[in-house]
Amino acid sequence: MLETVKTSNLGYPRLGEKREWKQLLESYWRHEIDDHQFEIAAKRLRLLNLQKQLAFGVTHIPVADNSNYDHVLDTMAAFNLVPERFGSYNRPLHLSEYFAVARGTDKNVPADMTKWFNTNYHYTVPEFDHTQPRLLDNRWLRYWQEAKDALHIDGKPVILGPVSLIKLGKINGTYVTEADHINTLLDQLLPIYGEVFQQLAAAGVSWVQLDEPTLVQLTHADDVLPYQKMAAYLHRVAPTINIVLQTYFDAIDPFEAVMKLPVQAIGLDFVHDHGENLKHIQQIGFPKDKILAAGIIDGHNVWASDLTEKVQLAKTLQGYAPKIWLQPSNSLLHVPITTKYEAARDDTIYHALAFADEKIKELGIIAKACNQQDVTKALTQNQQALNHLKLAPFRHHPNVKARVNALDESQFKRKSDYHTRQKIQAAALKLPFLPTTTIGSFPQSATVRAKRAAWRQGKLTDQAYDMFIASEIKRWIRLQERIGFDVLVHGEFERTDMVEYFGQKLGGFLATKNGWVQSYGSRAVRPPVIYGDVYYQEPITVDKSVYAQSLTDKPVKGMITAPLTIINWSFVRDDITRATVQNQIALALREEVLNLEQAGIKIIQVDEPALREGLPLKVRHWQAYLDAAVAAFKITTTGVQDQTQIHTHMCYSDFDDIIDTITNLDADVISIETARSRGEIIAAFERTHYTKQIGLGVYDIHATRLPNISEIAANIQRGLQVINPKQFWVNPDCGLKTRTEEQVIIALTRLQAARDRVVLKHQEA
Repeated sequence: MLETVKTSNLGYPRLGEKREWKQLLESYWRHEIDDHQFEIAAKRLRLLNLQKQLAFGVTHIPVADNSNYDHVLDTMAAFNLVPERFGSYNRPLHLSEYFAVARGTDKNVPADMTKWFNTNYHYTVPEFDHTQPRLLDNRWLRYWQEAKDALHIDGKPVILGPVSLIKLGKINGTYVTEADHINTLLDQLLPIYGEVFQQLAAAGVSWVQLDEPTLVQLTHADDVLPYQKMAAYLHRVAPTINIVLQTYFDAIDPFEAVMKLPVQAIGLDFVHDHGENLKHIQQIGFPKDKILAAGIIDGHNVWASDLTEKVQLAKTLQGYAPKIWLQPSNSLLHVPITTKYEAARDDTIYHALAFADEKIKELGIIAKACNQQDVTKALTQNQQALNHLKLAPFRHHPNVKARVNALDESQFKRKSDYHTRQKIQAAALKLPFLPTTTIGSFPQSATVRAKRAAWRQGKLTDQAYDMFIASEIKRWIRLQERIGFDVLVHGEFERTDMVEYFGQKLGGFLATKNGWVQSYGSRAVRPPVIYGDVYYQEPITVDKSVYAQSLTDKPVKGMITAPLTIINWSFVRDDITRATVQNQIALALREEVLNLEQAGIKIIQVDEPALREGLPLKVRHWQAYLDAAVAAFKITTTGVQDQTQIHTHMCYSDFDDIIDTITNLDADVISIETARSRGEIIAAFERTHYTKQIGLGVYDIHATRLPNISEIAANIQRGLQVINPKQFWVNPDCGLKTRTEEQVIIALTRLQAARDRVVLKHQEA
C-alpha cells in the first residue's frame, strides 16, 4: 500500500543516552583528548543518533542538527560572524577557536548568551558589529555527506534561516529589530546562504529544513517581506533544492502572507499554537502545491500523546493538505532521549512517559493509521497507559485542591509596604554600604559529586554523607568570612540542581534516573516530572540554613527556588492548567519560607530566574502569564514578618518588557545578570524609577576568564549611575556551582576588593 503520510524529525538530542557528548566535551576542555580523538568520538555519536532514527522509520531524518556547543554558534562560525575581539578568519575555525567564542579566554569575554525563545536552552547571541560575513565552512554539506556515505541516508540538513539569525543577534548591544538593519544584514548574508544551497544542490541534496522560528513573532503581513526576499533569493539560486520552512513554539499570525512564500513545504506547530494554526487552515486553507509539515507531537513535554486524538488531528489536517509530513512540534533537543532507563520506576507513570525515542515511535504509529495500516494494538495500549495514570489515586490530593480554592487576598500581600519594611530590615540587619553577597551556589567539585554518587549507590551512609555536606558548608562559611562578604550562603552542596532538588522533596514530583536535557554547552539538567498534585512533605532547606547560620554572626540567606522557575524547568502534568500547578507549588513553598523564618533565618532568597524566559512569544498572552507569576511569587513570600528580607534573582532577561512585573513581585531585593551583557540591561533601570533594592551582577560566572578588580569596579560604577547607592548590592551574575574553587575564591576576592575601592571613592567624594 502506498504510504502517503510521511514522518519527519526536526532535531535529535545531542547529549547521548548516558551523556556521552557532555563527557566528551569536558574531556577535551581538560586536555585529556586532542582534536582528532574528539572528532572520532563525536562522529560515532552522530552516526548512532542517525541509526536510531533510521531504525524507527523516520522518512526525513535531520542532519547537521548536531553541534559541538550550540547551533547558533555553529552558524556564526560557519559564516565568520564571530565577535571582532576573537578575530576574523579565512578558514574554518579550529575547535579551540570555536570554544573560545562560547567560553571566553584570558583576554576576551565570551559572546553573550541568552535563552532560546521561551525554553531553558541557551543560545550564543550573534554580534553584528564590524563583522565581515563569508562562508568558512559548509557544515551542512559535510554532515549530509557523512550520513550518506556511512548510512546511505539522504538526510535533511537543518540550517537556521538568515532572518531569524539576524533577529536573534545584536548591533551595538541592542537586538536587531529595525527594518533597515535587517535588510542591510540580509543583503550581506543571502549570498553566503546562496553558496551553501548551491553546494548542497550540486551534491544532490533533496530537502533542506530552513528554521525561521521568528515567523511566529510577526503580527502583520508587511513583517513577512524579509522572509519573502530570502525565500525568493534561495529559490532563484538553488531551484532544485526543496525547502521546508520550519516554524515552532506558536502560531503564525500573518498566515496568508507566509503561505505564499516560494517554498515547497511549511512546518507548523499544532501543539503550542493555542489552536490558532488549525483555525487558520480551516478558515483560510492550505496551499495545494505545498507539503504541510505538521508538528503534532509535543516536543516540549514528556507525556505520552493520546494517539487516538492525534490520529484524528492528522486526518483532519489531511482534509486540508493532502500532502503531509507528521513531526514533533519542535526539535527534540528539549526532551530526554529514552525512557528505557526509567523502567524500574512506577509502571503507571513509566508507561505514560514519552521521551525523544518514544515520540518518534508515536509519529510512526500515527502515520501508519493515516496510511490505513492496522495499529489497533498500539492505540489500545496507549489508551490503557493514559487511563491508568488518569485514575491513579496517588495523582490526586483533595486537601491540595481545597487549599488552592481557598486562596484569598491576605495570601497575596505583605503586612506592610516596602518603605516601612525597609526601615525595619535596615535596623535589624545593620548591613554596610553596598553590601556584598553571592547568588547562592558554590562549586560542585569532583569530591562533592563523588560523595553524592557514593551515597546514592549505598556506599556511603546517610550520617557520613550529612557530615561531609556539613564540613563543606563550614569550610565555605569560613572562606566567605575571610574574603569579607556581608551576607553569606551555605553553598547548596546537597543540591544537584536548583529545580531537581526541590522536585525530589515535594510531593507530586518524580525524579527521573536519566532524563537529562541540554541547557548550554556541556551543561545538562534533569528536569523533574510533575505527575500529581504538589504538596509540602517536610522541611527542605531549613536544617542546612540553620547550621550555616550557627557558624557565623553574619546573616546567612535561606535559598529556595520560586514556583514559576520550578514549573518552567520541569515537565508539567498536562491534565490541569499550569496556573493551578503553579499555585500548588507556591502553597507548598510558602510553608518552607515560614519554617525558615521561624528557625531564625532573616534573609530568604526566592529565585525566579525563569520568569522572563517563559514569557509567551505573543504579547496578547503576556498579561495572563505575568499575573499568574506574580500571584505565585506572592503566595510563596507574603506570609513572613516585616523584618524578614525577601530576595529574588533573575538572569538573562530583557527587563524593559517586565519591569512592572518585577516591581509587583514586591521583593525587598532583586539581583539580576548584567556583566555578560556588558551592562546593557542597566538601561532598563535608566528608563524606570525603581525604588526597591537591587543587585546588578558585576562578575560573569559563565566565562572562564576572571575579571580584574578595575573591571568589576567599573561595572559597579556603571550601576551607580542609575541606582541610588542606598539601594545597591554587589554580587556575581549567577550561582557559582559550575566554577572551580580556585576561580571562585579569586573572583570573589577581587569582587570584594572592587566594592571596597568604590566605597572608598564614594567616601572621598
